[in-house]
Amino acid sequence: MTDIDENPRPALLELNDAHLARDGVAILRGMSLRIEQGQHTAILGPNGAGKSTLVRLIHRDDYPFAREPGERAPLRLFGRERWNVFELRKHMGIVSGDLQYRFVTDDLTDALDAVLAGFFSSQVIDVGMIVTRAQRMAAMKALERLGAAHLAHRRLPTLSTGEARRVLIARALAHDPGALLLDEPTTGLDFVAQRTLLETLRTLAHAGTTLVLVTHHLEEILPEIEHVIVLRGGRVFASGNKRDVLCAGILSEAYGAPIRVQERGGYYHAHIESRDG
Repeated sequence: MTDIDENPRPALLELNDAHLARDGVAILRGMSLRIEQGQHTAILGPNGAGKSTLVRLIHRDDYPFAREPGERAPLRLFGRERWNVFELRKHMGIVSGDLQYRFVTDDLTDALDAVLAGFFSSQVIDVGMIVTRAQRMAAMKALERLGAAHLAHRRLPTLSTGEARRVLIARALAHDPGALLLDEPTTGLDFVAQRTLLETLRTLAHAGTTLVLVTHHLEEILPEIEHVIVLRGGRVFASGNKRDVLCAGILSEAYGAPIRVQERGGYYHAHIESRDG
């Protein structure tokens, strides 16, 4: 069964009092949040807030503590508790720095093959994998959407960080998922590449792809994003409309520093207030 849910519009992501520990240390301490389909969302917070763990939960690398039979599931994606990762990618594409690191060290794979390998949940096209014409067309279309078609036959190690990021986003989009989860998408990019990538993401948002952006930086929160979740200490510290959440009071308390917030052209910028005023 591949239907998402009997409900035609379940939440994209729902966490209900999720707890998780690693090596005996609590990482998530009763985290609860909800992101609707079509609701562009930014998730931010200081180091150790639980952002990376949340991404690992969604990617099914980590699992929250199990509940007793009959209790509400701690994690649901598109209304379902259980997912095959390959099937999930048809609904949500995931791009992370860890994935990019694994790919750019592969000198045998070009950009097009990296995208095609996503259809097989693989890093490379192995012997025995039969790539269909439809898959090849979908892969090229995804590269074109990211302005990266000219990179199709370039070996991955020859790509710049920004070019490689575009290829991996194309890989995530090749399945034509309704949502895209991006973990620190501009890390390692210069300011021109950052702006170029953010404008590409804005285009995807306008085309109907739901964006879930996990970030350290307010400057990455696109004007199209209206829902913001701030994490702290493994819990949701604040959640709501961008204008209400991205304010000096909430961010200063969440980060433990006096923060001033400015909005310019739909983007928000944070500045730490000097102690001498």
